[in-house]
Amino acid sequence: MTMEKERIVYIVHCVDTEGPLSESLAGTFERLRQIFGVDIEATRENLLKLQKGGFDLGNKTEEVMNLVGQKRVSFNETWEDIDKMLNRITSLSFRNMLPDSFGGGWVYNWFCVDHVGYDANPRKRDMGDHRIFDYFSGLLERDINKKDRVYFHYHPLPYNKMAHSCATFYFNQNHLFEILAKKIIDRKWFPSVFRPGFHTIRPDSNWFLEQWMPFDYSNQATAQDVLQPDAADGRFGDWRRSPEIWGAYHPSHDDYQVEGRCRRWIFRCLNMEARLRELTQQDVDEAFRQADKNMSSVLAFTDHDFRDMTLDINKVRGMIEKAGKKWKKVEFRYSNAVEAAVRHLKLERQANIGLKVDFFKHAISHDTIDMIVKTQSDIFGPQPFLAIKDKNGRYYYDNLDFALEKNCWKYTFDWQTFPFEKIEKIGVACADKYGVCEVVVHDCDTDRAVKNIINQD
Repeated sequence: MTMEKERIVYIVHCVDTEGPLSESLAGTFERLRQIFGVDIEATRENLLKLQKGGFDLGNKTEEVMNLVGQKRVSFNETWEDIDKMLNRITSLSFRNMLPDSFGGGWVYNWFCVDHVGYDANPRKRDMGDHRIFDYFSGLLERDINKKDRVYFHYHPLPYNKMAHSCATFYFNQNHLFEILAKKIIDRKWFPSVFRPGFHTIRPDSNWFLEQWMPFDYSNQATAQDVLQPDAADGRFGDWRRSPEIWGAYHPSHDDYQVEGRCRRWIFRCLNMEARLRELTQQDVDEAFRQADKNMSSVLAFTDHDFRDMTLDINKVRGMIEKAGKKWKKVEFRYSNAVEAAVRHLKLERQANIGLKVDFFKHAISHDTIDMIVKTQSDIFGPQPFLAIKDKNGRYYYDNLDFALEKNCWKYTFDWQTFPFEKIEKIGVACADKYGVCEVVVHDCDTDRAVKNIINQD
């Protein structure tokens, strides 16, 4: 990957990709009641009146208008709606309405979530393993979308198991590990880039990401605190003490908001056309100013596929064009999230990971199988991710043991873990610090393995 010497802003559009969503009129008014304590009859007439500020709600009036504005309550309710939007915004004419400094068109980064594990789904999300991932991975097979990428987005499972609820705890069940195990074994895929649900990191997710994912586009530091009550005072997306830079920092082990000695990079990523932490012209100007001073910056922003993104993108393009006229020596490039990170941080990749998985019968117990995992070069984090699928169709994660040899790990299949004859498939995956991932999936019945390399471009 060639490094530019120019002053450059890398433009990274991160889409929290969650599929269709709908909200009933009653649901909108219930959300209004939950957030602002405003209890008004759920009618179309009252909604229009709220949108125009027709109710005197004191100092809540403007914030309520923001919450229930027409754009905020309009959704892509079906896959057909999403298809129509994507046909428009992925077209060459739309991508190239404002070419970047190198003649390139707009690039999308699809951070895909899995809606699984819920008991209630009032907003009619598309439930099931890989549903969102498969749809958007399929898009990348079209030549027009060849520069776009698919990455990982995660919503922690709330204790009430309602799909429209927010949560912050990653380890209350096996939810997260099962999702990733299925991605490895079923799709031979593993992420190196992450966007958190509800923009929220906490100590548990900070430590989890530190093991496997080098690039984390989650920092939403802004000069002004959130005015929306449901997200105020750091309840969701607490980035009040984080660096307001258009780039990245290594977080602290104990406090993800401050710089420290962790290995992953956290990038700043604000919201597009949103009721909180919205990207402004001042923010875009600062990204260009930073590039002019420091040679490069990463301007990242996010929205959702369940809303029509057309106007959001055009609004941001207008800001980019305006900033470009102020800083004429600064160029900009539409980028995928890995490319932007590698170029901005000047990471020069040297060698492939060279992930290899072998199996041996134990020297003493013939009912025991030892798995040896090796890599030719250093990986990001302390160990690869081990995924296991048994012959009953259940998926598991487990730790690897460390070998004395560098870049070597071991796992023992026996009566204390999993008897090897009861295993259908075993997957091992890892990333390097440059964002390249390797996945090896071994079929125990055929004794054959398949390798997939991701982000190697």
